[in-house]
Amino acid sequence: MSGKIEDLKRHIEAARSRYYQLVLLVGPDASGKTRALLQLSNEAGYPYINLNLILSQKLLEYPGRVRPLRLPRIVEAIIDTAGDTVLLDNIEILFDPGLQQDPLRLLQHISRTRTIVAAWSGKFEGRTLIYAEPGHPEYRKYSEVDALVCQI
Repeated sequence: MSGKIEDLKRHIEAARSRYYQLVLLVGPDASGKTRALLQLSNEAGYPYINLNLILSQKLLEYPGRVRPLRLPRIVEAIIDTAGDTVLLDNIEILFDPGLQQDPLRLLQHISRTRTIVAAWSGKFEGRTLIYAEPGHPEYRKYSEVDALVCQI
């Protein structure tokens, strides 16, 4: 795991000079993404945020029809107080079809002003980033991803 943490640290440093300061930690469920982010948080002092937990609580304050409109600002408010490098875990809520978001674009947007390291449950094949399986309601497939990808 220490080798993966060193890879993540290198990716974070490289991301700081990019337009989108986004690092995606990509791997299947139960592959160690959370463990790696927690270890990185402990070693480097970066804030760790369980996005599903915090965002779901904050979204309850709004009626369902306005949640898609409020979500980007809520996510920004969650990370605004966290610092210049933030570790996001459990981002699955962003893929909820009812919230009508493009998760990668949202992560890119918030990574303009700070470095974001996000755990991405899926796979990276060639130059294609995939979330979920075809036919799944949350399935997403992106080509030519403008982010640094660290596979676990």
